[in-house]
Amino acid sequence: MRFTPDGVRYFVDHNTRSTTFQDPRPGATKGPKGAYGVPIAYERSFRWKLGQFRYLCQSNALPQHVKITVSRQTLFEDSFQQIMRYQPYDLRRRLYIIFKGEEGLDYGGVAREWFFLLSHEVLNPMYCLFEYANNNNYCLQINPASGVNPDHLLYFKFIGRFIAMALYHGKFIDSGFTLPFYKRMLSKKLTMKDLETIDPEYYNSLVWIKDNNIEECELELFFTVDFELLGKIESHELKPNGADVQVCQENKEEYLRLMTDWRFTRGVEEQTKAFLDGFNEVVPLQWLHYFDERELELMLCGMQDFDIDDWQRNTIYRHYTRTSKQIVWFWQYVRELDNEKRARLLQFVTGTCRLPVGGFAELMGSNGPQKYCIEKVGKETWLPRSHTCFNRLDLPPYKSYEQLKEKMNFAIEETEGFFQE
Repeated sequence: MRFTPDGVRYFVDHNTRSTTFQDPRPGATKGPKGAYGVPIAYERSFRWKLGQFRYLCQSNALPQHVKITVSRQTLFEDSFQQIMRYQPYDLRRRLYIIFKGEEGLDYGGVAREWFFLLSHEVLNPMYCLFEYANNNNYCLQINPASGVNPDHLLYFKFIGRFIAMALYHGKFIDSGFTLPFYKRMLSKKLTMKDLETIDPEYYNSLVWIKDNNIEECELELFFTVDFELLGKIESHELKPNGADVQVCQENKEEYLRLMTDWRFTRGVEEQTKAFLDGFNEVVPLQWLHYFDERELELMLCGMQDFDIDDWQRNTIYRHYTRTSKQIVWFWQYVRELDNEKRARLLQFVTGTCRLPVGGFAELMGSNGPQKYCIEKVGKETWLPRSHTCFNRLDLPPYKSYEQLKEKMNFAIEETEGFFQE
């Protein structure tokens, strides 16, 4: 094990005579998963990597702030115009987000909602820039048909900048990408096994070819592939004159490798380059190379499930106690919610439905770590209010559980926007 001049740990793999940021020792990544989504033995290593990344971000931060003013009705276009008119280094400054017509002061909560809402917009498959990986996998990948929008490459550059801003400023996005896409960001080699999560049928067909003697099966395969794009069947040669080269047992491995490479890059090379160029302008891609793809997903999307016990353990109270009847009712209410409603409750109070990789203990507020807080405020006729910059819920002293449930449901489902304290 050695360290780069920047203090980043790396390993020397003596078997391959190469260096790597991943521990090459046998059994290094085995074992049960811990709270951070990585093997328990390496939780501290993941925390260390996060610390190194945050250090790089903080040491490259610039003074003052950058103001972004958007309308909720035209969020996509407003954000696109403003992000693209700034120099990339300006996007490392402290963000000051303003929603037109709302008087919220942005101590971090407004920015969290902006990242969440805009990510929902820019990654929406309805814009034809991205598509779901398959019917059973709602992770996103670049849409090969994105060229129907003549400005699609500029949009992908914008999205690359936006995703980099989310990582740089420690904010979460609404939807995540496929694991192979994260591997591409990390410049890691994609393998046939990576196809399984995004196209199981295609993967199984390649596995069948690999496991069977295609000459005995009398399959007439050539180094070419047909695919449909916008209703039109197109043909692609996997190598020069591939239409004249028949696949046999001897060249089968080459065929499988080329088919795998083609499946990951078909029609998306330019879009991927534009995305990575935009990302690299704000956050150098080499800053990410000591993470793996699952860690990168966790950093960008946060934890997906809610541990109610962890939530309750890491909540503080003002003018209430843990045994106050309103607090007992509140946690009863939370436990009765489904996961989607819990996410909306968390978003109502913190500005995002995602959790940091360390769970509720590592929620961030305007001035650093800020635990979830419930404060006794107002009268029983009032609705609950939130202060997303401080992760605080103002909970009036309701007289019954039914009243609390009714008011909470109305608050998290009907209210939108930020207002000055």
